[in-house]
Amino acid sequence: MADKASIWEDNTPGKLYVDKNCILCGVCIDVAPENFKESDAGDHAFVSKQPENDAEQAACDDAKEQCPVESIGDDN
Repeated sequence: MADKASIWEDNTPGKLYVDKNCILCGVCIDVAPENFKESDAGDHAFVSKQPENDAEQAACDDAKEQCPVESIGDDN
């Protein structure tokens, strides 16, 4: 489960976030490329844009479910 106290600072503010357990496996970026990006440092993914429609929300939900280290959190 993601830890809201340990989120990356480059996450776009909102309900969805990536915490510092991220290993940059690339799953979230592949599954929801509109919403997740690789950091400039190249060591983690982050939420680049909060979901704005049902399709993006569904992709983000899929990314969260597939995250191997459970570092994607959702304040829902």
